[in-house]
Amino acid sequence: MRESIKEFVKIVADTLPIPEPIYEFGSLQVPGQESFADLRPIFGGKEYVGCDMQEGPGVDRILNLHNVDLPSEAVGTALILDTLEHVEFVRKAIEEAYRILKSNGIIIISSVMNFPIHDYPYDYWRFTPESFKSLLKIFGSCFVDFAGDEKFPHTVVGLGFKGESPKNQIDNFMMKLEDWKKQWHEPAGRSWETLVKRITPPILIDIYRRIRY
Repeated sequence: MRESIKEFVKIVADTLPIPEPIYEFGSLQVPGQESFADLRPIFGGKEYVGCDMQEGPGVDRILNLHNVDLPSEAVGTALILDTLEHVEFVRKAIEEAYRILKSNGIIIISSVMNFPIHDYPYDYWRFTPESFKSLLKIFGSCFVDFAGDEKFPHTVVGLGFKGESPKNQIDNFMMKLEDWKKQWHEPAGRSWETLVKRITPPILIDIYRRIRY
């Protein structure tokens, strides 16, 4: 779980209606993130179920996104955050999420593009904004955006509404999302490096690289 994604989820929770129950897929809190990756406090005590393919901190139920063992229209909100890159059959997973969502349900997704390979347990994919739009086509309406460089973003986010989108709240959501995009234009931990590169003469950068390597 990344700080940028927690902030994105908080924007969604603060500005848009979040039907219950909330199911988070990929909720396992890996070592070092046991409290940081807990999203339950963001949703103000709403019914929340953490799901993953293995037991561990943050996991209430063992469920597989390829074949979710839940009846149709049982879920109000599905969270799939920084998880789709680890799902082998992504379109099948989104179809399953659509199936289990109620008629007014919402799916909230995020993933990476410009990001290192990381295994939990495997890392299959990188996503563009257009790929998210394609995945969310089955929803009644959807929204996709990104953070980072326009040609090579580090993060892609999306919302899918099984019914109509909440038009009265969208403007507030969009305004806060623009602030989020500005804040996270650079990947966490990279802003200082980028600034140094911008103000340092190229010949000094070349000398540094020669010494380092």
